[in-house]
Amino acid sequence: MNVSTTVWLITIAVTIAFFVYEFYAHVRTPHEPTIGESARWSAFYIGLALLFGVGIGMVSGWTYGGEYFAGYLTEKALSIDNLFVFLIVMTAFAVPKIYQQKVLMIGIVIALIMRGIFIAVGATLISNFSWVFYLFGAMLLFLAYRQAFAHGESDPANGRFMRLVRRVVPVTDEYDRDRLTTKIDGRRFFTAMFLVIVAIGFVDLIFAVDSIPAIYGLTEEAYIVFTANAFALMGLRQLYFLIGGLLQRLVYLAQGLAVILAFIGVKLLIHALHKNELSFINGGEPITVIPEIPIWLSLVFIAATITVATVASLLKTRRSPQPEVEEATTSSTAAP
Repeated sequence: MNVSTTVWLITIAVTIAFFVYEFYAHVRTPHEPTIGESARWSAFYIGLALLFGVGIGMVSGWTYGGEYFAGYLTEKALSIDNLFVFLIVMTAFAVPKIYQQKVLMIGIVIALIMRGIFIAVGATLISNFSWVFYLFGAMLLFLAYRQAFAHGESDPANGRFMRLVRRVVPVTDEYDRDRLTTKIDGRRFFTAMFLVIVAIGFVDLIFAVDSIPAIYGLTEEAYIVFTANAFALMGLRQLYFLIGGLLQRLVYLAQGLAVILAFIGVKLLIHALHKNELSFINGGEPITVIPEIPIWLSLVFIAATITVATVASLLKTRRSPQPEVEEATTSSTAAP
């Protein structure tokens, strides 16, 4: 897939323009979005992402189109898991609803920047060191295990990381509208809003470590990796308000994501064997006994896993009382 510098620059500029528009059109004036507003914009961004994938398929071939759709589905599922942790953080800090849009917007922008950095690093490693596929594969298998069985802290507002932040900088647990700093008795303090942003940024860093190896297990094209991540993050703010209540019912989302991460981890290890150059493995010769997993199978498997996890979650929570936010997930990200 040959992507020119001009196309890269246009893509990045359009992505930035979307987020600038989001800020000035929806976030600048604090308010709680209505269900109708959230539904319309969520549908718009999802439709735009699907049209973009069709465009890639028509212009560059459906192999790349399939890689994009598999990557988009995986990143969207991980982003929804990210949203759940955002929900836990904002509940713990008791963020007023009219200011939650700003927190989400800042969190999503931080996530895109961090993922952009990891994408560039990943692309450089892959182009120079074929053994990195072994590293990514092993990392994903570990992340899959942690996703399925590790529990986050129940009080992210008072976790180890946030206690460290409170020791380092002068903070107050009070809000001053949506400001990050305020004056108390003539002294400047960081507000609770600042603490929320720091916590969200920490969460974004952990999720970037999770998501980038996952999508590089589906495609080696940095352009597809970036656009799949960008489209997965676009509309995430609206989706938060649209499915806020539903998030607490997705009790099997973590297990579903664990299965997907493990599947991609195995796919990466098989790919690494096919490209093997490590002298202590088969004398540095490739191992092709096990065929590589085709992209169409990856796409079907990921879509089926997300569907099963969602349906099973809804069926379970339909028959039982709705779980508390802190107990409803075994998220891969320990709360900060």
